[in-house]
Amino acid sequence: MVRHQLQNVQQIQATDWAFAAILADGSVVSWGDPEYGGNSSGVQSEFRRVQQIQRTFGAFSAILSDGSVITWGHPNYGGDSSAVQDQLRTVKHIQATNSAFAAILADGSVVTWGNPLNGGDSSAVKDQLGVVQQIQATEFAFAAILTNGSVVAWGHPDWGGDSSGVQLENVRQIQATDWAFAAILTDGSVVTWGDPEYGGNSFKVRDQLRNVEGIQATEFAFAAILAEGSVVTWGDEGNGGDSTQVADQIANL
Repeated sequence: MVRHQLQNVQQIQATDWAFAAILADGSVVSWGDPEYGGNSSGVQSEFRRVQQIQRTFGAFSAILSDGSVITWGHPNYGGDSSAVQDQLRTVKHIQATNSAFAAILADGSVVTWGNPLNGGDSSAVKDQLGVVQQIQATEFAFAAILTNGSVVAWGHPDWGGDSSGVQLENVRQIQATDWAFAAILTDGSVVTWGDPEYGGNSFKVRDQLRNVEGIQATEFAFAAILAEGSVVTWGDEGNGGDSTQVADQIANL
């Protein structure tokens, strides 16, 4: 029971089976399935001013005030970072797929761990990962925007980890469904890759994707708002990819 401890909670994160809460003093309380993040007793002594918690489906990672990282939960989901622990210093941000973590360090380099197929192994793109500004994730892959506006992707090739088929330069922002990525370029156009049925193929609406201001996503579809206020959607029709029934209502949002 943790009920008496849950006071002055600053943030709560959740795996599929457990919760973790940051308290006002920077300590962490977790509960739920002990195998998948509900038991943090093995690392309790290491919690010192936790700043941020990220999660996969079955593990947590916590960034401390000194930039180091603590992980717990199922090792197959990123709960064991011992292989890269010496590299996890000056960490600024952590992103996650369903079973892997990617940490951006202060110098813009990236450290990954967890399920290698779903992004936990970035060794194949290590030489391409220069200074990273931002990382976005599907459930199975990562995509990093570099300072020069290019993008490097890794993880499962079918669900966003392979961007070799598209040209990614001058990228301003990336959004993701569970299975695909969409990148807004500085000229307002959009490039997509990943599972074609769930947003990775925007060919049917490509001519409409001009002057895009922002993109939002469901698990399986994208919606782009254009500069004039209209909206363009694509991806799985049953999950938001088909907006024809409300087209007149969202013509000028």
